[in-house]
Amino acid sequence: MRAAERLPAHGGWRQDRPAELLSPDLPTGERFGSPGPDQGYALTLAGRFADRLKPAPGEHHEDAVAGAVGVAMRRASMFGRAPVIHDLDLAFTLFGYLGDAPADLVTFRAPLLQGAAHSYWVQRDVVDKVKQETLRMTPVQVRAKLAEWPSLFTS
Repeated sequence: MRAAERLPAHGGWRQDRPAELLSPDLPTGERFGSPGPDQGYALTLAGRFADRLKPAPGEHHEDAVAGAVGVAMRRASMFGRAPVIHDLDLAFTLFGYLGDAPADLVTFRAPLLQGAAHSYWVQRDVVDKVKQETLRMTPVQVRAKLAEWPSLFTS
């Protein structure tokens, strides 16, 4: 019979890594994001709006999608679920990309969404600009309040 090599006993485990969470609550605040299940599905749903989006001259389709997807994912995570088509409908309606956008909303959204497709921090700024109360509305309610759009965003 061969002799077995014995491994030393484990020294114990400590929760001391730099990014370790010390409570079951996730950290919240500006630029932390909104974790939720299957959020990548929002990109698939955004593709269903591709032929309906109406960006203004000088705006990029990709920036509109990146901003709206971020808003849709935040809305879905508030309700503890994966994104659904109504989340994207609300987000694209909120920014006026589905048509009939007031001129001052277009002026507001252009610099806000510029570069969103290439910058996570721009996407976070876009998402943080939308009020929580707005995210709890239905797309129909947002469409009805589009004439008074500044009330839907933080200042």
